[in-house]
Amino acid sequence: MTKAEKAAFVMETLEECYPEVPIPLEHTDPYTLLIAVLLSAQSTDVRVNQTTPLLFDRADNPAAMVRLSVDQIREIIRPVGLSPTKARAIHRLSEILLEDYKGEVPRELEALETLPGVGHKTASVVVSQAFGVPAFPVDTHIHRLMYRWGLSNGKNVVQTEKDAKRLFPREAWNKLHLQIIWYGREYSPARGWDLEKDIITRKIGRKSVLREYEAKKKARK
Repeated sequence: MTKAEKAAFVMETLEECYPEVPIPLEHTDPYTLLIAVLLSAQSTDVRVNQTTPLLFDRADNPAAMVRLSVDQIREIIRPVGLSPTKARAIHRLSEILLEDYKGEVPRELEALETLPGVGHKTASVVVSQAFGVPAFPVDTHIHRLMYRWGLSNGKNVVQTEKDAKRLFPREAWNKLHLQIIWYGREYSPARGWDLEKDIITRKIGRKSVLREYEAKKKARK
């Protein structure tokens, strides 16, 4: 099976599994999405979704956020981890949005990437999910599955993103990256992986990955 055939099989299967796919992080507008994605770094969506209502009840826009002190923000977001760094980034990026963008989140990837605490992945999530701009944010699930499926070499997320954009049609990127995330969580996790349930990897998986899985399975017996 060629990579193009594998990519077509992935898209067809994911569309059957997830014809409608929700955005994992709860938000109400581009600003709250930006903050939620920033908070999700080295944390879980569940923890972020438990924390953001407390933060957004105090400040759900840049003007309200800058009225809080960095210490106040840090105390609220402490459960998500890395709270000192994230609190400073949230406060400063909110100031910049007010100073340079009239309090609005920019739609351009390059502009977003200049904001404190906002890397390429975070910016890609915001432009795709808030503004519908085609992007392919690569998280750990996508990076893992693209390697397992033999669609990328797994060296780094930069290469994985390039491979995904080359293999999948641009108009499918925004929905597809979410579908892969949900599939990875449900059927192809890093731990507790059951190949019998993972129909995509079982069908098109990289041979070395399948051999390694079988070897570990035998070792556990």
